[in-house]
Amino acid sequence: MLTVKNVTKKYGKSLANDNLSFEVGDGEIAILLGPNGAGKSTIIKSIAGLLRYSGDISICGYDNSSLDAKRLLGFVPEIPALYDLLTMEEHFEFIKRAYKVEDTSILDSLVTRFELSDKLKKLGKELSKGMQQKVSICCALMHDPKVVIFDEPMVGLDPHAIKELKQVFAELKSAGKTVIISTHMIDTVEDYWDVAHIMMNGRIVATKHNRADSDEKSLQDLFFEITEGTSVETIGNVTEGK
Repeated sequence: MLTVKNVTKKYGKSLANDNLSFEVGDGEIAILLGPNGAGKSTIIKSIAGLLRYSGDISICGYDNSSLDAKRLLGFVPEIPALYDLLTMEEHFEFIKRAYKVEDTSILDSLVTRFELSDKLKKLGKELSKGMQQKVSICCALMHDPKVVIFDEPMVGLDPHAIKELKQVFAELKSAGKTVIISTHMIDTVEDYWDVAHIMMNGRIVATKHNRADSDEKSLQDLFFEITEGTSVETIGNVTEGK
């Protein structure tokens, strides 16, 4: 369970997040959609504990700044943060020791699925953006976190890796994990989300729930209706953001 309550973040006089509140439950995939500058990455970084903010964020009932919360969190940043002079294998070893991971079955499976087995000795600076992203995903998931946040996770990935990552999303949901994905690539998330929050100017302006029996407009149509200037109204399964 992830809870964000009344979170506001300013950069000087610029308001990046404006009193944001939402929850993501166990076994639920939530996505944050919005154009560049909407505030998606700011709230993601706040959840991950990388920014100071006003408001409250909890992970499985623990304040997100606590060690208990950090042990339960997996984070895939928009820009992979690898060490230039550590090999891929050494990055994995670092995370294993940091989280005291004894069972490496999750890591072993991900390394195989993302086709990394023959690149374990490569230095971080020798890896392409896509390879760095795959390493970042493996590092975020190897300790079997309860809550996982992804910031633009598919940027730079090849088609095979995108297919595998989508399957990982489904597996995390099936295992009862809490997943939140920030993206502006609507076509990459159409199939597997439970709830979508559309952001503009640091606020959630609409929330749409994914229901199989819904005959309402698609998420993509709603997104462009909102971001291209149409006023936000309550439409069927869509609720106006607060």
